[in-house]
Amino acid sequence: MSFACVYSRAQVAMDAPLVTIEIHITSGLPKFTIVGLPEASVKEAKDRVRSAIINSQFKFPQERITVNLAPADLPKEGGRFDLAIAVGILLASNQLGQLDLRQLEFFGELSLSGEIRPVLGLLSSLIANVNSSKTVYISAFNASEAALVTNCNTKHASSLNQVCQDLTGQQAIEFTLNSPQAEALTSRYTIDMAEVKGQAQAKRALEIAAAGKHNVMFLGPPGTGKSMLAARMATIMPPLTESEALETATVYSIIGKTINNSEWQVRPFRAPHHTCSAVALVGGSSNPKPGEISLAHNGVLFLDELTEFERKVLDSLREPLETRKVTISRAARQSEFPANFQLICALNPSPTGCHRDNRASPEQILKYLSRVSGPFLDRIDLQVELPKLKTHELQSTQQGESSEVIRNRVVAAQQRQYQRQGKLNALLSNNELDQVVTLDNESLAFMALVTDKLDLSPRSYHRVLKVARTIADLAAEKTVALTHIKEAISYRAFERLLNTLTRV
Repeated sequence: MSFACVYSRAQVAMDAPLVTIEIHITSGLPKFTIVGLPEASVKEAKDRVRSAIINSQFKFPQERITVNLAPADLPKEGGRFDLAIAVGILLASNQLGQLDLRQLEFFGELSLSGEIRPVLGLLSSLIANVNSSKTVYISAFNASEAALVTNCNTKHASSLNQVCQDLTGQQAIEFTLNSPQAEALTSRYTIDMAEVKGQAQAKRALEIAAAGKHNVMFLGPPGTGKSMLAARMATIMPPLTESEALETATVYSIIGKTINNSEWQVRPFRAPHHTCSAVALVGGSSNPKPGEISLAHNGVLFLDELTEFERKVLDSLREPLETRKVTISRAARQSEFPANFQLICALNPSPTGCHRDNRASPEQILKYLSRVSGPFLDRIDLQVELPKLKTHELQSTQQGESSEVIRNRVVAAQQRQYQRQGKLNALLSNNELDQVVTLDNESLAFMALVTDKLDLSPRSYHRVLKVARTIADLAAEKTVALTHIKEAISYRAFERLLNTLTRV
């Protein structure tokens, strides 16, 4: 047999398209050619595969070898095809006998000694195999990552020789049917909301934000607990479902980040430094990779010192905040990554730290705050000002509510939303919002008054209603009342500050 066909998968953003690897060996001068739009790392497979085959006690054919990676118009990169190419060459040169490999897929980079090394972005390939009956050969170093995918038949091998012995029936490798086990959520956190002293309104705002998936802004002088509160947001959010956790883990797999199996259902918390670029935040490069907003998928993105970020960097978040995804277009390709994150941002209300210390004029404060654009501010549902802690609050030994107690209320409120509309309140369209929020005449008049006074945009107007709906859900109320509207309006501190400064 001088022809063989082996299967693997490429990595294109979050997708893993099937790649058919065809190997043809013919007589002629020895030559090893790889076609099918291979990038440099794939072309270098020729030397890795040759040495791996020889050092695994097989014979490398001294003939003309052509390897075709189909489809030909799909870019191929990385060392993930090494194992499949090596197996195909051994099969085409009749060193493995007559084998049917149509129900098998191979992933692994080969060392010169024949050892199988791990590959990046394996999760998407394993997920693509869940609905099929195929068996996947992977490196033993990828075993912990593969364990996250339920009902995927895998075989973990450490060398090319071990794979060949299994294929020929000499020494079988046991099947591994993965089924990840989640640990108790309470055992995973080393921080708790009970550790935060005072700031009752900020804690309440975080509870509302967690219940309805709303974005939050904290503004206050240094040392008031903004970062401390933001870091504890994930502790009051429900654990990730298995599908959500798998999506998030797939993003991390693409960049080669190690995934802790014991914490894979904990929501991610990302806090990039204010010097990060738009590409680092949103994603990009010539070969598009996910940025911080995708690494925060299904979790929390915390932007501290918001006014220190470049304005164009902040404005790059405007579209992902609406669409919950980011599309990165380059001349050669287009990639789409998920970005369903919850935004928490924090800033000082003045370049001096506090707008009430009389060290900066209203004009200086307005210029400082204008670094946050109006369209970006429109996408913030809850704006909370944190006052300085009083001495008796700072010295108090009384513990507040624990994260577990708050999380139970959040879970109950979210269940009401899913039963009523199938999604969380922050994700409602305007038409869907009209169906779940019906205001009486008194509430309508109040909303009209506040809209004119604070000069709310239509987007901000609807976000106030969404927050009010979440407040009602936390109170287990079926309708939105005036009290819920008033509390939602109370979380517009930034807009009130701008309004006050403008009138001075």
